Amino acid sequence: MTQAIAPTRAALSILVGMAVLGLSDNFILYITDASSLWQFHLLRSLTALFVMGVIAMAGMGVIWPKRFWAVGARSAIQGISMLIYFGCLAILPVSLVVAGFFTSPLFVSLIAAVFQGRRITALHALAIFLGFAGALLVIRPDPANLDLVAFVPIVAGLCYAIGAVATRAWCEGEGTLSLTAGFFVMLGLMGAVGCLVFPGVGSGVDDFAARGWMPVNIDMLFWIALQAIGTLIGIMCLFRGYQIGEASSVAVFEFSLLIFASAWAWYLWDQAITPLALCGMALIVVSGAVIALRQPG
Repeated sequence: MTQAIAPTRAALSILVGMAVLGLSDNFILYITDASSLWQFHLLRSLTALFVMGVIAMAGMGVIWPKRFWAVGARSAIQGISMLIYFGCLAILPVSLVVAGFFTSPLFVSLIAAVFQGRRITALHALAIFLGFAGALLVIRPDPANLDLVAFVPIVAGLCYAIGAVATRAWCEGEGTLSLTAGFFVMLGLMGAVGCLVFPGVGSGVDDFAARGWMPVNIDMLFWIALQAIGTLIGIMCLFRGYQIGEASSVAVFEFSLLIFASAWAWYLWDQAITPLALCGMALIVVSGAVIALRQPG
């Protein structure tokens, strides 16, 4: 039986999901002084997998994938994207990281054109140009004092775009729960390797990605568990929106994460956004909307 299309409820579902994700992504800053990037991903993945296990046992989904290699490869690519994304959140302004990450739709169009033979129209070419111009406005590179770290979130966007293309190309017919579980299993494995490889010493934001397993305390467990639950709620709302709405229409509302994440960062951490950065974010939203609403033939 075909799922009825409900555009208003689909849009609301996406907006709620982005609001929750925008908030939960900011929680990473509560643990950057005493935890590590690898420990965060390991503990968050274990929490998320426990919740998904309960969901599967309740008969609301299947965790076991149909094609291990496809789900594993896709999960590895998106896992790398998330390692970069959360590593950047610890050392860069949230609005800059999210803006760089949301260059992913632009990369999806480029990948589709180069590797899948999809046609890019003049309008799409303009949208891609405006999107990258918007990212530069947010990053504001200074040639006299160039900090290449500010460009790293764009690499996260590229990896996420590759994973998004792989989802359709490699994982057609896989269940939502199995894809989500594969994603967290891979992140958990990456986190475990990092905890073993890197030393469990140090403190401060700058060493967040260079530390391994750190002493665990109640505050750390609380914020990691809260972040994991928020991520699951956000992802479920996102998937629900795509189930009851047209993908090309509801995808535009994903860009609200730029607004929500930046607003929460301003409220929680007093991270102000300059007018130039706001203009850049607007260009990214417009370019992404054009790409989402007018898929190339």
